[in-house]
Amino acid sequence: MYTIAVLPGDGIGPEVMKEAIKVLRVIGDLDSLVFSFQYADVGGCAIDKHGEALPRETEDLCYKADAVLFGSVGGPKWDKLPPNQQPERAALLALRRKLSLYANLRPVIIYPQLARLSPLRLDIAQKSCDILIIRELSSGIYFGMPKKRSKKEAIDTMYYSAEQIRRIAHLAFQAATTRNKSLCSVDKANVLETMVLWREIIEEVSSDYPHVTYTHLYVDNAAMQLIKDPSQFDVLLCGNLFGDILSDEAAMISGSMGLLPSASLSTKSSPTGSFGLYEPAGGSAPDIAEKGIANPMAQILSAALMLRHSFKKNKLAIIIERAVQETLKIKLPADLCTQKECAATTVEIGNTVVEKIREIFPHSFPK
Repeated sequence: MYTIAVLPGDGIGPEVMKEAIKVLRVIGDLDSLVFSFQYADVGGCAIDKHGEALPRETEDLCYKADAVLFGSVGGPKWDKLPPNQQPERAALLALRRKLSLYANLRPVIIYPQLARLSPLRLDIAQKSCDILIIRELSSGIYFGMPKKRSKKEAIDTMYYSAEQIRRIAHLAFQAATTRNKSLCSVDKANVLETMVLWREIIEEVSSDYPHVTYTHLYVDNAAMQLIKDPSQFDVLLCGNLFGDILSDEAAMISGSMGLLPSASLSTKSSPTGSFGLYEPAGGSAPDIAEKGIANPMAQILSAALMLRHSFKKNKLAIIIERAVQETLKIKLPADLCTQKECAATTVEIGNTVVEKIREIFPHSFPK
Protein backbone atom coordinates (compact mmCIF):
# COMPACT_ATOMS: atom_id res chain seq x y z
CA MET A 1 0.00 0.00 0.00
CA TYR A 2 1.18 3.49 -0.87
CA THR A 3 0.35 6.34 1.50
CA ILE A 4 -0.19 9.64 -0.28
CA ALA A 5 -0.50 12.94 1.55
CA VAL A 6 -3.17 14.87 -0.36
CA LEU A 7 -3.03 18.64 0.10
CA PRO A 8 -5.69 20.23 -2.16
CA GLY A 9 -5.11 23.76 -0.87
CA ASP A 10 -6.91 26.85 -2.17
CA GLY A 11 -8.76 28.13 -5.22
CA ILE A 12 -9.20 25.47 -7.89
CA GLY A 13 -6.98 23.06 -5.94
CA PRO A 14 -9.79 20.97 -4.40
CA GLU A 15 -11.65 20.70 -7.74
CA VAL A 16 -8.75 19.50 -9.84
CA MET A 17 -7.47 17.27 -7.03
CA LYS A 18 -10.76 15.32 -7.06
CA GLU A 19 -10.17 14.42 -10.71
CA ALA A 20 -6.58 13.33 -10.08
CA ILE A 21 -7.68 11.09 -7.21
CA LYS A 22 -10.43 9.66 -9.43
CA VAL A 23 -7.82 8.77 -12.05
CA LEU A 24 -5.46 7.24 -9.47
CA ARG A 25 -8.22 5.04 -8.05
CA VAL A 26 -8.94 3.68 -11.51
CA ILE A 27 -5.32 3.30 -12.57
CA GLY A 28 -4.58 1.40 -9.35
CA ASP A 29 -6.82 -1.39 -10.60
CA LEU A 30 -4.41 -2.01 -13.48
CA ASP A 31 -1.65 -3.20 -11.18
CA SER A 32 -3.61 -4.14 -8.05
CA LEU A 33 -2.23 -1.10 -6.29
CA VAL A 34 -3.78 0.12 -3.06
CA PHE A 35 -3.51 3.83 -2.34
CA SER A 36 -4.20 5.32 1.06
CA PHE A 37 -5.17 8.97 0.51
CA GLN A 38 -4.57 11.04 3.64
CA TYR A 39 -5.98 14.58 3.40
CA ALA A 40 -4.72 17.70 5.16
CA ASP A 41 -5.11 21.49 5.01
CA VAL A 42 -2.43 23.74 3.57
CA GLY A 43 -2.16 27.36 2.47
CA GLY A 44 -4.91 29.91 2.91
CA CYS A 45 -7.55 27.41 3.98
CA ALA A 46 -5.16 26.23 6.71
CA ILE A 47 -4.68 29.83 7.86
CA ASP A 48 -8.46 30.20 8.14
CA LYS A 49 -8.91 26.92 10.04
CA HIS A 50 -5.69 26.59 12.04
CA GLY A 51 -4.12 30.05 12.08
CA GLU A 52 -1.09 29.06 10.01
CA ALA A 53 -0.38 28.02 6.42
CA LEU A 54 1.46 24.81 7.32
CA PRO A 55 -0.04 23.25 10.46
CA ARG A 56 2.07 20.76 12.36
CA GLU A 57 -0.35 17.92 11.59
CA THR A 58 0.00 18.60 7.86
CA GLU A 59 3.77 18.65 8.16
CA ASP A 60 3.77 15.39 10.14
CA LEU A 61 1.52 13.72 7.56
CA CYS A 62 3.93 14.65 4.77
CA TYR A 63 6.86 13.18 6.70
CA LYS A 64 5.03 9.86 7.12
CA ALA A 65 3.71 9.61 3.55
CA ASP A 66 5.38 7.91 0.59
CA ALA A 67 4.68 10.96 -1.59
CA VAL A 68 2.81 14.27 -1.48
CA LEU A 69 0.16 15.28 -4.02
CA PHE A 70 -0.20 19.06 -3.79
CA GLY A 71 -2.87 21.31 -5.28
CA SER A 72 -2.34 25.07 -5.10
CA VAL A 73 -2.19 27.79 -2.47
CA GLY A 74 -2.83 31.49 -2.20
CA GLY A 75 -5.26 34.15 -3.30
CA PRO A 76 -6.09 37.81 -2.74
CA LYS A 77 -7.81 37.02 0.56
CA TRP A 78 -4.42 36.51 2.22
CA ASP A 79 -2.31 39.05 0.29
CA LYS A 80 -2.35 41.59 3.12
CA LEU A 81 -0.69 39.24 5.56
CA PRO A 82 3.02 39.80 6.34
CA PRO A 83 5.08 38.18 3.53
CA ASN A 84 6.40 35.37 5.73
CA GLN A 85 2.84 34.39 6.70
CA GLN A 86 1.35 34.37 3.21
CA PRO A 87 0.33 30.94 1.84
CA GLU A 88 3.01 30.39 -0.79
CA ARG A 89 6.00 31.41 1.29
CA ALA A 90 4.74 29.97 4.57
CA ALA A 91 3.44 26.71 3.08
CA LEU A 92 4.99 25.74 -0.24
CA LEU A 93 8.46 27.19 0.26
CA ALA A 94 8.48 25.87 3.81
CA LEU A 95 7.56 22.37 2.62
CA ARG A 96 10.33 22.46 0.04
CA ARG A 97 12.81 23.20 2.78
CA LYS A 98 11.43 20.83 5.41
CA LEU A 99 11.07 17.90 2.97
CA SER A 100 14.57 18.48 1.48
CA LEU A 101 13.17 18.98 -2.02
CA TYR A 102 16.17 19.81 -4.17
CA ALA A 103 15.09 19.21 -7.78
CA ASN A 104 12.04 20.37 -9.70
CA LEU A 105 11.16 18.54 -12.94
CA ARG A 106 8.79 20.17 -15.42
CA PRO A 107 8.01 18.39 -18.68
CA VAL A 108 6.83 20.77 -21.42
CA ILE A 109 5.09 19.33 -24.49
CA ILE A 110 3.37 21.05 -27.38
CA TYR A 111 0.67 18.57 -28.36
CA PRO A 112 0.15 18.55 -32.15
CA GLN A 113 -3.60 19.11 -31.85
CA LEU A 114 -2.97 22.20 -29.68
CA ALA A 115 -0.19 23.80 -31.72
CA ARG A 116 -2.64 26.45 -32.93
CA LEU A 117 -3.07 27.63 -29.31
CA SER A 118 0.61 28.26 -28.77
CA PRO A 119 1.66 31.92 -28.93
CA LEU A 120 4.52 30.79 -31.17
CA ARG A 121 4.28 31.03 -34.95
CA LEU A 122 2.41 27.96 -36.17
CA ASP A 123 5.29 26.50 -38.20
CA ILE A 124 7.46 26.64 -35.05
CA ALA A 125 4.78 25.27 -32.72
CA GLN A 126 4.13 22.34 -35.06
CA LYS A 127 7.67 21.04 -34.65
CA SER A 128 8.14 18.24 -32.16
CA CYS A 129 8.62 19.88 -28.76
CA ASP A 130 9.20 17.71 -25.69
CA ILE A 131 11.41 19.43 -23.12
CA LEU A 132 12.28 18.43 -19.56
CA ILE A 133 13.29 21.44 -17.47
CA ILE A 134 15.23 20.50 -14.33
CA ARG A 135 15.48 23.30 -11.78
CA GLU A 136 17.67 23.29 -8.69
CA LEU A 137 15.25 23.94 -5.85
CA SER A 138 17.09 24.11 -2.54
CA SER A 139 19.55 26.97 -2.89
CA GLY A 140 20.32 29.98 -5.07
CA ILE A 141 19.03 33.47 -4.44
CA TYR A 142 15.78 32.31 -2.82
CA PHE A 143 17.55 30.72 0.13
CA GLY A 144 20.97 32.41 0.23
CA MET A 145 21.88 34.37 3.35
CA PRO A 146 22.11 37.12 4.36
CA LYS A 147 18.83 38.73 3.37
CA LYS A 148 18.15 42.30 4.35
CA ARG A 149 15.53 44.95 3.69
CA SER A 150 15.08 48.49 4.91
CA LYS A 151 13.38 51.56 3.47
CA LYS A 152 16.60 52.48 1.68
CA GLU A 153 18.01 49.16 0.53
CA ALA A 154 17.39 45.46 0.14
CA ILE A 155 19.78 42.53 -0.22
CA ASP A 156 19.28 39.00 -1.49
CA THR A 157 22.27 36.68 -1.70
CA MET A 158 22.80 34.08 -4.41
CA TYR A 159 24.60 31.10 -2.93
CA TYR A 160 25.58 27.70 -4.30
CA SER A 161 27.92 25.05 -2.97
CA ALA A 162 29.79 22.74 -5.30
CA GLU A 163 27.94 19.77 -3.80
CA GLN A 164 24.52 21.29 -4.43
CA ILE A 165 25.43 21.87 -8.08
CA ARG A 166 26.96 18.41 -8.44
CA ARG A 167 23.84 16.76 -7.04
CA ILE A 168 21.43 18.42 -9.49
CA ALA A 169 23.87 17.92 -12.37
CA HIS A 170 23.98 14.15 -11.89
CA LEU A 171 20.19 14.02 -11.82
CA ALA A 172 19.95 16.01 -15.04
CA PHE A 173 22.55 13.94 -16.90
CA GLN A 174 20.87 10.74 -15.75
CA ALA A 175 17.54 12.05 -17.07
CA ALA A 176 19.17 12.90 -20.40
CA THR A 177 20.45 9.34 -20.75
CA THR A 178 16.85 8.08 -20.69
CA ARG A 179 15.70 10.60 -23.30
CA ASN A 180 17.55 11.94 -26.35
CA LYS A 181 20.97 12.17 -24.66
CA SER A 182 21.11 15.94 -24.98
CA LEU A 183 21.51 18.43 -22.15
CA CYS A 184 21.79 22.21 -22.11
CA SER A 185 22.90 23.93 -18.91
CA VAL A 186 21.71 27.51 -18.35
CA ASP A 187 23.81 30.02 -16.42
CA LYS A 188 25.07 33.61 -16.33
CA ALA A 189 28.74 32.83 -15.94
CA ASN A 190 29.78 36.04 -17.68
CA VAL A 191 28.71 38.19 -14.69
CA LEU A 192 27.94 35.98 -11.66
CA GLU A 193 30.58 34.17 -9.58
CA THR A 194 28.05 31.54 -8.51
CA MET A 195 27.48 30.74 -12.17
CA VAL A 196 31.20 30.43 -12.86
CA LEU A 197 31.25 27.70 -10.21
CA TRP A 198 28.04 26.27 -11.68
CA ARG A 199 29.63 25.92 -15.10
CA GLU A 200 32.83 24.42 -13.70
CA ILE A 201 30.93 21.72 -11.80
CA ILE A 202 28.69 20.93 -14.77
CA GLU A 203 31.78 20.48 -16.94
CA GLU A 204 33.27 18.17 -14.32
CA VAL A 205 30.13 16.03 -14.03
CA SER A 206 29.68 15.83 -17.81
CA SER A 207 32.80 13.65 -18.04
CA ASP A 208 30.85 10.88 -16.26
CA TYR A 209 28.29 10.85 -19.09
CA PRO A 210 30.27 10.68 -22.35
CA HIS A 211 27.18 9.62 -24.35
CA VAL A 212 25.27 12.78 -23.45
CA THR A 213 25.82 15.81 -25.67
CA TYR A 214 26.35 18.77 -23.36
CA THR A 215 26.06 22.48 -24.17
CA HIS A 216 25.57 25.63 -22.14
CA LEU A 217 23.76 28.93 -22.71
CA TYR A 218 23.55 32.23 -20.91
CA VAL A 219 20.06 32.63 -19.50
CA ASP A 220 19.11 35.61 -21.68
CA ASN A 221 20.03 33.65 -24.82
CA ALA A 222 18.20 30.60 -23.51
CA ALA A 223 15.05 32.69 -23.08
CA MET A 224 15.30 33.84 -26.68
CA GLN A 225 16.04 30.38 -28.03
CA LEU A 226 12.97 28.93 -26.28
CA ILE A 227 10.85 31.28 -28.36
CA LYS A 228 12.87 30.96 -31.54
CA ASP A 229 12.88 27.14 -31.66
CA PRO A 230 11.95 25.14 -28.53
CA SER A 231 12.36 21.87 -30.43
CA GLN A 232 16.15 22.27 -30.22
CA PHE A 233 16.07 21.46 -26.49
CA ASP A 234 15.73 18.12 -24.71
CA VAL A 235 16.84 18.53 -21.08
CA LEU A 236 17.36 22.06 -19.75
CA LEU A 237 19.30 22.30 -16.47
CA CYS A 238 18.83 25.54 -14.54
CA GLY A 239 19.53 27.10 -11.19
CA ASN A 240 16.69 28.09 -8.90
CA LEU A 241 15.95 31.62 -10.17
CA PHE A 242 16.57 30.96 -13.86
CA GLY A 243 14.62 27.70 -13.74
CA ASP A 244 11.66 29.44 -12.13
CA ILE A 245 11.50 32.00 -14.94
CA LEU A 246 12.29 29.78 -17.91
CA SER A 247 9.90 27.01 -16.87
CA ASP A 248 7.01 29.50 -16.80
CA GLU A 249 8.06 30.85 -20.18
CA ALA A 250 8.20 27.33 -21.58
CA ALA A 251 4.85 26.52 -20.01
CA MET A 252 3.12 29.22 -22.01
CA ILE A 253 4.44 28.00 -25.36
CA SER A 254 2.47 24.79 -24.77
CA GLY A 255 -0.78 26.76 -24.99
CA SER A 256 -1.78 26.76 -21.33
CA MET A 257 -0.34 26.49 -17.83
CA GLY A 258 -3.20 24.08 -17.20
CA LEU A 259 -1.30 21.34 -19.01
CA LEU A 260 1.96 21.54 -17.07
CA PRO A 261 2.70 19.13 -14.20
CA SER A 262 5.76 19.20 -11.99
CA ALA A 263 7.68 16.93 -9.66
CA SER A 264 9.85 18.16 -6.79
CA LEU A 265 12.18 15.38 -5.67
CA SER A 266 13.75 14.97 -2.25
CA THR A 267 17.14 13.85 -1.05
CA LYS A 268 15.31 11.17 0.94
CA SER A 269 13.78 8.09 -0.67
CA SER A 270 10.35 6.55 -0.79
CA PRO A 271 9.99 2.75 -0.46
CA THR A 272 10.54 2.28 -4.20
CA GLY A 273 11.89 5.52 -5.62
CA SER A 274 12.43 9.18 -4.82
CA PHE A 275 10.23 10.85 -2.26
CA GLY A 276 8.59 13.81 -3.93
CA LEU A 277 5.94 16.50 -3.94
CA TYR A 278 3.84 16.62 -7.11
CA GLU A 279 1.84 19.67 -8.16
CA PRO A 280 0.52 21.59 -11.18
CA ALA A 281 2.76 24.35 -12.47
CA GLY A 282 -0.08 26.88 -12.40
CA GLY A 283 -1.58 28.74 -9.46
CA SER A 284 -4.80 28.68 -7.47
CA ALA A 285 -6.80 30.71 -10.04
CA PRO A 286 -9.30 32.05 -7.47
CA ASP A 287 -11.22 33.89 -10.21
CA ILE A 288 -12.54 30.59 -11.59
CA ALA A 289 -12.69 28.58 -8.36
CA GLU A 290 -15.93 26.63 -7.79
CA LYS A 291 -17.17 27.37 -11.32
CA GLY A 292 -16.45 23.86 -12.56
CA ILE A 293 -14.32 25.04 -15.49
CA ALA A 294 -10.77 24.57 -14.18
CA ASN A 295 -8.43 22.41 -16.25
CA PRO A 296 -7.51 19.31 -14.17
CA MET A 297 -4.96 17.91 -16.63
CA ALA A 298 -1.87 19.34 -14.94
CA GLN A 299 -2.98 17.83 -11.63
CA ILE A 300 -3.70 14.49 -13.31
CA LEU A 301 -0.32 14.52 -15.07
CA SER A 302 1.37 15.39 -11.76
CA ALA A 303 -0.14 12.18 -10.38
CA ALA A 304 1.44 10.35 -13.31
CA LEU A 305 4.83 11.82 -12.39
CA MET A 306 4.29 10.55 -8.85
CA LEU A 307 3.74 7.04 -10.15
CA ARG A 308 6.90 7.28 -12.25
CA HIS A 309 9.34 8.81 -9.78
CA SER A 310 8.16 7.80 -6.30
CA PHE A 311 6.57 4.42 -7.02
CA LYS A 312 8.54 3.29 -10.10
CA LYS A 313 5.32 2.52 -11.98
CA ASN A 314 6.38 3.91 -15.34
CA LYS A 315 3.88 1.83 -17.29
CA LEU A 316 0.99 3.25 -15.30
CA ALA A 317 2.34 6.78 -15.74
CA ILE A 318 2.42 6.23 -19.50
CA ILE A 319 -1.20 5.02 -19.41
CA ILE A 320 -2.32 8.27 -17.79
CA GLU A 321 -0.26 10.41 -20.18
CA ARG A 322 -1.69 8.59 -23.20
CA ALA A 323 -5.22 8.95 -21.84
CA VAL A 324 -4.72 12.71 -21.43
CA GLN A 325 -3.46 12.98 -25.02
CA GLU A 326 -6.46 11.04 -26.29
CA THR A 327 -8.81 13.22 -24.25
CA LEU A 328 -7.35 16.35 -25.84
CA LYS A 329 -8.43 15.05 -29.24
CA ILE A 330 -12.11 15.06 -28.34
CA LYS A 331 -12.64 17.40 -25.38
CA LEU A 332 -11.02 20.65 -24.30
CA PRO A 333 -11.33 22.54 -21.02
CA ALA A 334 -12.17 26.25 -21.04
CA ASP A 335 -8.56 27.47 -21.06
CA LEU A 336 -7.90 25.53 -24.27
CA CYS A 337 -11.22 26.09 -26.02
CA THR A 338 -11.62 29.05 -28.37
CA GLN A 339 -15.40 28.69 -28.26
CA LYS A 340 -16.34 28.75 -24.59
CA GLU A 341 -19.72 27.16 -25.18
CA CYS A 342 -17.87 24.05 -26.36
CA ALA A 343 -15.66 23.80 -23.28
CA ALA A 344 -15.83 20.67 -21.14
CA THR A 345 -16.20 20.99 -17.39
CA THR A 346 -13.58 19.92 -14.88
CA VAL A 347 -15.53 16.77 -14.06
CA GLU A 348 -16.14 15.95 -17.74
CA ILE A 349 -12.40 16.13 -18.45
CA GLY A 350 -11.65 13.82 -15.53
CA ASN A 351 -14.34 11.37 -16.59
CA THR A 352 -13.06 11.31 -20.16
CA VAL A 353 -9.50 10.59 -19.01
CA VAL A 354 -10.88 7.65 -17.03
CA GLU A 355 -12.82 6.45 -20.10
CA LYS A 356 -9.68 6.63 -22.22
CA ILE A 357 -7.75 4.63 -19.64
CA ARG A 358 -10.40 1.92 -19.89
CA GLU A 359 -10.20 1.98 -23.70
CA ILE A 360 -6.42 1.68 -23.72
CA PHE A 361 -6.49 -1.33 -21.41
CA PRO A 362 -9.91 -2.93 -21.92
CA HIS A 363 -8.87 -6.27 -20.41
CA SER A 364 -7.26 -4.83 -17.30
CA PHE A 365 -10.41 -3.72 -15.54
CA PRO A 366 -13.07 -5.82 -13.84
CA LYS A 367 -16.44 -5.71 -15.56
